[in-house]
Amino acid sequence: MPALERRPPTAGERATALAALVTALAAVVLVLIGIAVHLIPIIVAAIGLLIFITGCWYVVSRRGAVRVISAMVAVASLVAVITGFFFAGLSLWRLALVIALSALSVGSARHALRRGAAAIRADMAQQANAAQPDYPVLIMNPKSGGGKAERFHLADECRKRGIEPVLLGPGDDLLQLAEDAVGRGADVIGMAGGDGSQALVASVAARHDIPYVCVPAGTRNHFALDLGLDRSDVTGALDAFADGIERRIDLATVNGRTFVNNASLGLYAKVVQSPEYRNAKLRTAAAMLPDFLGPDSAPLDLRFTGPDDTAAPGAQLILVSNDPYQLVQFGGRGTRERMDSGMLGVVAVTIADAADASRFAALEATGQVRRFSGWLEWSTQRFEVSAGGAVEVGVDGEALTMDPPVVFESRPGALRVRLPRRTVGVSPAARAVNLLSVSTVAELWQVAAAPRSLA
Repeated sequence: MPALERRPPTAGERATALAALVTALAAVVLVLIGIAVHLIPIIVAAIGLLIFITGCWYVVSRRGAVRVISAMVAVASLVAVITGFFFAGLSLWRLALVIALSALSVGSARHALRRGAAAIRADMAQQANAAQPDYPVLIMNPKSGGGKAERFHLADECRKRGIEPVLLGPGDDLLQLAEDAVGRGADVIGMAGGDGSQALVASVAARHDIPYVCVPAGTRNHFALDLGLDRSDVTGALDAFADGIERRIDLATVNGRTFVNNASLGLYAKVVQSPEYRNAKLRTAAAMLPDFLGPDSAPLDLRFTGPDDTAAPGAQLILVSNDPYQLVQFGGRGTRERMDSGMLGVVAVTIADAADASRFAALEATGQVRRFSGWLEWSTQRFEVSAGGAVEVGVDGEALTMDPPVVFESRPGALRVRLPRRTVGVSPAARAVNLLSVSTVAELWQVAAAPRSLA
């Protein structure tokens, strides 16, 4: 989403910026003192944790006796981790104080950097209203999200608000329903359903350059999350038709098919192709992972050019997103800071063996996953993957098969999206505060040291 304009910091924001820095430093000092006093037990716990991670890797990548023995080793190492922490003598008062100081620091930083929900809503309230529609239409999938449209009586709510409800029935073509609505004169169109359905209707809205409304009536509603909508307030999303603001965001395509979140190739895409996946996700994944990650697994035939314009080796996982995700930032994990960068986010991960898996897990746990040798991440407007045959692709959670080359492209500013005025309007990544980031510390210092404002 577009960044909101920043005004000069107030005296309160300067004070909370200083408080955020001081409390964060105090929390770090307390942790370091605890480590220094109980170093040996903590080392034992750390070693046990590494063994546990390695054991878990063998559990998911092997079969038969090796899997059973690995599970036993993982359980034993977990006991070692718990024992190490027990003998570390971690005092409850120290732990509680660290948690309290950390929470105070994050809260102060949110206020100082205007990343709290109240501050963002106040900024949004200053934006102009979107024009009132003459003929608003909402298409809804009654079965999506376990029947949310029916449970929240969306069709009745639409009629009360002067919105035409269109129900997707068995065998209906969703794209054709959207095109027909536009043909009847719809000047704002929305979709109540999962992210795959959101993408299809959004592609029609973008093609005709009419505003689009997202109603979070699916199962996960990742698109709604990154738009800053309250995913639990399904009927409240309808306010965007009448009392809303409008922004332009990006869309992306893979071989011409529009997606709003991401598309995956490799491991995850193969697992979701399985007919048993929807009814037994964990059991299906456990049964298939050894074929893709075990010692006898064949490299996946996915060829692409990396960020340095050189041919990259095949990866176990390739994720291409409509605008880059914040995949390693605590508090904003798996969401996008903005959706108007005009770029695709590309991540390719190659995990060669159990040692690689341990390194990857340890780096991810400390927020340093980009240091992993098998991690590639970059932004681009166009990305192409070649293969020797048909490629399995998961597009916004839907399993598809496409002929190579598989071409991804960004469509900057393609969609006019309308949001309810009273919603937060930005994603968790845009609101997140990472106090371990040098850039966040520098930003807090700039606010704390800023000249006095008259506000």
